[in-house]
Amino acid sequence: MTGTQVSTPGPSAPGEPRTSPELDAVLFDMDGVITDTATVHALAWKRLFDDFLAVRAAEDDTTARPGADRSWARPFDLSEDYCRYVDGRPRYDGVETFLRSRAISLPYGHDDDPPTAITVCGLGNRKDGYVKTWLTENQVRTYPGTMTFIADLHAAGIRTAVFSSSCNAEGVLTSADVIDLFDVRVDGTDLSRLGIPGKPHPAMLWEAASRVGVEPERAAIVEDATSGVQAGRDGGFAFVIGIDRGTCYGSSDGDACRRGLLAAGASVVVDDLSEVTVAGRRLAVRTDADGGAR
Repeated sequence: MTGTQVSTPGPSAPGEPRTSPELDAVLFDMDGVITDTATVHALAWKRLFDDFLAVRAAEDDTTARPGADRSWARPFDLSEDYCRYVDGRPRYDGVETFLRSRAISLPYGHDDDPPTAITVCGLGNRKDGYVKTWLTENQVRTYPGTMTFIADLHAAGIRTAVFSSSCNAEGVLTSADVIDLFDVRVDGTDLSRLGIPGKPHPAMLWEAASRVGVEPERAAIVEDATSGVQAGRDGGFAFVIGIDRGTCYGSSDGDACRRGLLAAGASVVVDDLSEVTVAGRRLAVRTDADGGAR
């Protein structure tokens, strides 16, 4: 599938390449953009919340009024809940945002809460444990199109940075043997240390741009999550590439993710970074034949 364009500076005629402004750096999200780990996180979130909701529902059975609304106990939906409430967010933010959607309130707790604690931090740490276990048992894979694109950027003298809300970013990038491909890394440990908010706030992206030595208007963002695309748009970045890898899991609407990325502010949406070429210090993306959004 070819790239989907929206109205941004530098319009192209129908079917012609969509071209970015001149760039000094490209900033990459990690999960689902560089590494094939977005599914690992999605399934870990589903395991966490399905187990939590089932236990809470069983406990509630003893006190619930007949006919009481139990819709809050429905299983975690990979086609909606994941993309809307947790994808791309720091894990404690993801726990709070999802529970709020089900009108559930828990004590926040502390970063060192055990995974058995029924607190926001306890649940977040339980989910983190699922991911860490996966990482000890599996080799992280990368996307070939992304690797080729990064090599082309380096050849053009365009700097690269990686950002991630995950505190496991260093381990993931090391497992994938790509940690040395980036001039800068900003991850969940930095968010905690610096006390800056995660996506959809653009603070993490600004931090990455600052470390790599560029202004947002001279940098592009590559993201697969609507929260990250929104951060790129709100942060004033020159070009925001959304990647639709079909991560609206289980959705019968094949264009749901694509429309969500466009609505969040993507300059263009592609299926893979093999669709993006480096032309001098600009990025070029082949658009749909009609030149419009799908």
